[in-house]
This record gives sequence, C-alpha cells and structure tokens, in this order.
Amino acid sequence: MKKLAILGSTGSIGTSTLSICESFPDRYQPVALAAGKNLDVAYEQCVRWRPRTISVATEELGAQLQSRLGADGITEVEVVYGTAGTIRVATLPEVDFVVSAIVGVAGLDATYAAVKAGKTIGLANKECLVAAGELIMAAAKEHNVALLPIDSEHNAVHQCMRGGTAREVRQIWLTASGGPFRSTPLSAFEQITPAQALKHPTWVMGQRITIDSATMMNKGFEVIEACRIFSLPPAQVRVTIHPQSTVHSMVEFIDGSILAQISVTDMRLPILYALAYPERVDASPAAGLHFDLSSLSQLDFAPPDLERFPCLRLAYEAAQTGGEACIALNAADEIAVAAFLEGQIPFLGIPRTIEQVLQQTSGRQPSSIQDVLEADLTARARARDVIAHQFSGVLR
Repeated sequence: MKKLAILGSTGSIGTSTLSICESFPDRYQPVALAAGKNLDVAYEQCVRWRPRTISVATEELGAQLQSRLGADGITEVEVVYGTAGTIRVATLPEVDFVVSAIVGVAGLDATYAAVKAGKTIGLANKECLVAAGELIMAAAKEHNVALLPIDSEHNAVHQCMRGGTAREVRQIWLTASGGPFRSTPLSAFEQITPAQALKHPTWVMGQRITIDSATMMNKGFEVIEACRIFSLPPAQVRVTIHPQSTVHSMVEFIDGSILAQISVTDMRLPILYALAYPERVDASPAAGLHFDLSSLSQLDFAPPDLERFPCLRLAYEAAQTGGEACIALNAADEIAVAAFLEGQIPFLGIPRTIEQVLQQTSGRQPSSIQDVLEADLTARARARDVIAHQFSGVLR
C-alpha cells in the first residue's frame, strides 16, 4: 500500500489520480490533499477519502471547510492553508509518494520540500522543472529521490529509456499535435483571435495551456523538462509534429533503433505507470486503458516550422542559456498569454513580448527557491512593462 499526497487534488491530474485509487484500493491510498480554491470539490474529497490532512488556498477557505466538515461530524481531517499548508501536505511523515500537479510556480515550494524530505515524486507540474530544474534535480540526487514524470510525453520517454542505458541514447523525440494553426498561412497569424486559439483540435484543456499549445510554447517547456529529467543537452531533444497524438514520444538509440510508446490518450495510464514503478500492474481494474491496435490507420510526422512557431525557438534558446532565462521564459509567457486572452496584444505579441524579456535577462543560476521566485517576479514586471510600452488599444 502506497500512501499518497496529491498536490492539486481538484484538478484534472489530481482527480485522475484519485480515480486510480478507486480502481486499485489495495495499492494506493490518498492520505493528504492540497486542493487550492475549489472548496466544494475539496469538501467532497474529504467526505470520500477522509485524508489525514487537506490544504486549501486561504485561511478563510480553511475555516469554511472546517465548519462544513464539522457539521457532518468529520473531525479527524486536519485543515491547513496557504504555502505552509501545501508544504505540510507534501512532507507528512506517513506519505510515500507525492503527486505534484499544482499549476504554475505555486507548487514549487512544496515540491522542493517533498524532494528534500525524501519523498518519491510523480511530477505533472511543468513550471517546477522549467523555473527551478537545476535546483530540484540537484536536490533529488542529493536525497536519492526518484522523480517520475507524469506528463504523457516524458512518461513515454521514461518508458522507452528502459530499453537501453543513458549513454546509448542518440536523441529523444517529443511528439506534438501542432495545435490548431499547424496549417494556417503565416500571413494570417496577425489576425488570430483568442476564440480561434482556444479551439484545440485534439485536447480540452485550461486556457493557458491551450494557448501555449497553439504557440507551441507548451512543447518548448517540455524540451526544457526533458533536458532536466534525462540529463540531455537541448540538441539531443527533438520535436516532431504528430497530429494523431498516438505515439506519445520516442527514443532513438546509437545503433539506429527507435523505441516508441503508444497507448490510449488517457492520463490515468502515465499516472499508474509512475505510481507502480518499477513494477507494471495489470490495468484491467481501470476501464478504458486498453489500446486497440486496429485503430492505427495512419501515423504522420513532420518537423516543426520555427518561423511559424517562434515560441519553440525561444524555448530552445532559453534551454541553452539556462538559469534565469528559463524562469523568465515561463513568467513572460504567462503574462503575455493573459494579455492576449484579454485582447491587449495580438497573437504574435506573445513571442514578441517573451523575446524582449529574454533580451533583458541573464543566464545567472539561482542558488535557492527564493532566488527563483524573485527572478519570476522580475520577469513578470518586465513583461508587463513591454506590453504597456509596445501595445495599446483593444485588439479583439
């Protein structure tokens, strides 16, 4: 029985992890949850799972949750809040495995604390490794902590890597759907609207990640993650456009062999893989995880156009520079995407904003999580300043 802490329990990864716990009650038990602001779902999770501890975003929400639980006679659940509460969830002594799925740098402190506490980590938070990858991977090595990727692409690479040693890898291939604009004429990019960019051809996701998919910045973040997790330079992490999203990623070995991981597009599968590692468990109790090979009719692959997707180019440049450049990449993107969604900048204003912020940023290596958070705030301020000076008017 593995006892789990789930950071981001009310989000899609968190609820998928709890679904796995439902399917395998003899293997996985959630004992600590970090639920953020979604009080209703947090309450339902407490009623269902009776965790040892649950953290919510604020003291006020904590008091409301405590009151609702008390009215139902549920007094054994400890309710905490804020960053300190999330860190407590991540570091409880009885926790064996921490699922890190809080979106953004909000989950950074707790994930780092969990690594230092010696917990095995299932990582679904891109920002942790993009902004603080050097610190987290160094801490994982120091404390002999396994860091297992839950993102489908990195999880696929992890599985394929089991077919050879690290020194036998020539390069890895991250697959990308190409988003909604992979065939759109470049001349039309200036007129792309938020409504158009939010119509992803394959996935239903949150707004920021959907826009990041449209610009391919999401894949750029994954390049940086892959460099961190698999200790590879950017030149050995390649991206290929694969519209079918059937092959989740590939590893090419020095003898010319290429191993690909194929499965259903269901996040429960990479979560189950990470939770069970180094075992594989029979997925029959979790309905819908079997892949029907007869559905494979066509597999297309093509190189990404970096003129069409300058955000991917910027991510490679930040990966090469490292340090504060990667922090600025993530922070400036978040500010620029929000400005685009609000009609303050055009679609191509996203990479233009990020590029200007990167030009103002050094590659200095942060020495602490506090350094990371300060660099993040600085980059956000620079992005807002670029937007204020370069763009004006409503562009919807």
